Amino acid sequence: QVQLVESGGGSVQAGSSLSLSCTTSAHPFTHYAMAWFRQAPGKEREFVGGLNWDGGKRSYADPVKGRFIASRDNDKNTVYLQMSSLKPEDAAVYYCAASSDYSCVWDGCQATNLYHFWGQGTQVTVSS
Repeated sequence: QVQLVESGGGSVQAGSSLSLSCTTSAHPFTHYAMAWFRQAPGKEREFVGGLNWDGGKRSYADPVKGRFIASRDNDKNTVYLQMSSLKPEDAAVYYCAASSDYSCVWDGCQATNLYHFWGQGTQVTVSS
């Protein structure tokens, strides 16, 4: 069973930056695509950003493009999400997810149902 543990959430002011980390037991780590999702109260879980096995292919949801950067360190089995220019609408529980789906591993993917392993989530609160 793959375990993922997020950290780095917190409460910040609008316009601030925050970085999230996710350490995983996935092995080999390079056999997994990684992604960040978020879920705000009363809303469905949504894709934020994702990477293929080596981080060479990245994709982002439109609301976060230009503000968030997803990256991975394959030596540390860790994936990161650097968030800047945070807005109140970015407030949510942020989840790290892993996929061993072949196409996701090579090209990355955004569909929630293609990610089979999830962390417990970390809360991000943004006040205006």
